[in-house]
Amino acid sequence: MHIEATAIVCAVRAHGEHGAVARLLTPEDGLQPGYVRGGHSRRLRPVLLPGNLVAADFRARNEEQLAGLTVELLHSRAGLFAEPLPAAAIEWVTALTATALPEGLAFPRLYHALDGVLAAIEAAPSARGWAGALVRYELLLLSELGFGLDLATCVATGETEDLAWVSPRSGQAVSRAAGEPYAAKLLPLPHFLLHGGEAGWAEVSDALRLTGYFLERDLLSGPRGSVLDARGRLVARVRRLAEG
Repeated sequence: MHIEATAIVCAVRAHGEHGAVARLLTPEDGLQPGYVRGGHSRRLRPVLLPGNLVAADFRARNEEQLAGLTVELLHSRAGLFAEPLPAAAIEWVTALTATALPEGLAFPRLYHALDGVLAAIEAAPSARGWAGALVRYELLLLSELGFGLDLATCVATGETEDLAWVSPRSGQAVSRAAGEPYAAKLLPLPHFLLHGGEAGWAEVSDALRLTGYFLERDLLSGPRGSVLDARGRLVARVRRLAEG
């Protein structure tokens, strides 16, 4: 097995005294694990940061063997880890990718969407400029794995206008009129997810609550749920901004 690709670092864990096992998302070969000799060294730790873009070379004698991996840094996002909110966002979105995706299956839309989210975090002066991209990435990941939400029409009436909630049972939108009597049991559907534009902090908080419900229910139950700690740190920071 031999794969050469531009890849996004999603997760890294120490292996042995100096090595590391890294999980990278590639455009055409999906999520790939590999053993990096010296990956826990002072030289390679800054290269193997989640969110970094690297040139990756995976080599193994067969498909069952953990590949040996060499990496060359193409673009570093290390500077973003000095800022708490961007750091929390990168930690979460890369950990989600590494945890939720099966290895070796191509998800080109997710690769390009993740690259876009990371670029938005890097470019936007405020989290309100990239929060929408992060939530849409979560929605796309749910969809790509077979758990997509239907936010286009009201599940009760078929209407496409004035959609205000999402049913936690069906994952389908509910119009304001149809949902009013059941508002306490429904999840808010933020306007910006349907119509674009920059969101306020309260809307960002509602959007994260929406996607978080379905991620936890459909993808991150059981042992996988430990990754939700990273999401909790991000949500807590956003909530403080929304309440402030």
